[in-house]
Amino acid sequence: MAKEKVKQATTEKKGKQQKESSKEASVAVQEQRVPNRLLSVYKKTIVPELVKKMNYKNVMQVPKLSKIVLNMGVGAATSDAKVMEEAVHDLETIVGQKASIRKAKKDISNFKLRRGVNIGAMVTLRSERMYEFLDRFINIALPRVRDFRGLSDKSFDGRGNYTIGIKEQIIFPEINADKVLKVLGMDITFVTTAKTDAEAFELLQSFGFPFRKKEIK
Repeated sequence: MAKEKVKQATTEKKGKQQKESSKEASVAVQEQRVPNRLLSVYKKTIVPELVKKMNYKNVMQVPKLSKIVLNMGVGAATSDAKVMEEAVHDLETIVGQKASIRKAKKDISNFKLRRGVNIGAMVTLRSERMYEFLDRFINIALPRVRDFRGLSDKSFDGRGNYTIGIKEQIIFPEINADKVLKVLGMDITFVTTAKTDAEAFELLQSFGFPFRKKEIK
């Protein structure tokens, strides 16, 4: 009986030590996590610069990026379901997040479109994942666009949001061009809290958006 009690106590002690060790390892991993680069740049550099440049009274007035929406229209999916599968797979590979499938809201006979048919895929990015994607998009994906000459500043919507049309998903290095069945484009919308397009322009330019020239007044 005494031996059994000693054995049980030893087992419990080992289990407790393993749990504590696992907890310490988890904390160590969290401490070693590298903070998002662009988020740090925004807080430490962009905010003070915009306060000075735009004459804001306090940092709370400085606009910020609230979300990034990627929308991939897949009209060919009405006749080939595999195209939709590839679109969803590519979108999820690019952003590292599950995509939602968009369905047609009404029948359009001229396009042989029926209500409820899958016609696109969409992803909304927020927080750190949003900044991580933005970093890759500006510094890796855009330079891979053929004959790239800078972004137009005419694609603001009048409410501080900016949309870019991408013709090929293969500009993202996560996509293996040799395995692509169909080249697909997408629209990427950068939603900001800016009240005007001019403020949004300054914000996005501070992040490193390679605009061709400033024409917004």
